[in-house]
Amino acid sequence: MNHLVAIVGPTSIGKSKLALQLAQSFSGEIVSADSRQVYRYLDIGTAKPSQEELALVPHHLIDIINPNDDFSLAQYQELAYKAVEGIHKRNKLPLLVGGSGLYIWSVLEGWVIPEVPPNPEFRHSLEERASKAGEDGLYQELLSVDPVAAQKIGRHNIRRIIRALEVARSTGIPFSQLQSKKAPPFSTLIIGLTTGRVGLYHRIDLRVDEMVERGLVEEVKKLLDMGYDLSLPALSGIGYRQIGLFLKGELPLSLAIQRTKFETHRFARHQYAWFRLQDKRIKWFDVEEDSEIAAQVAKFAGR
Repeated sequence: MNHLVAIVGPTSIGKSKLALQLAQSFSGEIVSADSRQVYRYLDIGTAKPSQEELALVPHHLIDIINPNDDFSLAQYQELAYKAVEGIHKRNKLPLLVGGSGLYIWSVLEGWVIPEVPPNPEFRHSLEERASKAGEDGLYQELLSVDPVAAQKIGRHNIRRIIRALEVARSTGIPFSQLQSKKAPPFSTLIIGLTTGRVGLYHRIDLRVDEMVERGLVEEVKKLLDMGYDLSLPALSGIGYRQIGLFLKGELPLSLAIQRTKFETHRFARHQYAWFRLQDKRIKWFDVEEDSEIAAQVAKFAGR
């Protein structure tokens, strides 16, 4: 039986750092499970690995599409399975790493995702609505159509909200009811990183400040200069949206940064709805006391 190690937890907790350490210790390769790192040119605001880190360990599913490209959960799952299969063939250990619950569980649980083709006209109409009236209206619509999917997706993931509404409209059946599961062909160890809320918020705030220092404002400006609009799902992510409003003159920079921190705090709380501390499948470690993780991986993978 092939093996896979997943590293999950809230944003800024240190998943990527741990993955690099484990990949180097256990001859591993990293498969990103981050819904924003798939996009090219979104580097600082998505906390992508540096060029030095990418050179240390092979990474997969980073920089694979442009910000204006459509990208579905089904596409991600297919690419992730192909990446994992290739890593196994090279006799390496795949490490699935990220905080996107949809991406992580679609791979680990083997979701059978509805084959509903995209409806560009319908999507565009919803994107226009979200752009003009805000995201809450679409979220409320999804709540009425499919409350289970709405709770899992959250109100800020416009792309996933639109997809769930698209599937429900096309099939007449809630998106959450169409997903069945087929166990993937590998055994899994799920490592969860956590810490207290105060410590987590401190980590988030430091990361946001670091992103700004590294040039997040310039990165967003470059994306806008390249012709990528703030209404694109890729640029609806936390940080890009707020800095974009600053660049449009609608927010002072200090408030844009503060809102980025606040929204990231809220996003981290939502991630615990995907990765529950009570979930027996996840072996949780406080990020300050993670010395036993390597032993767990060695025992699991027999390496």
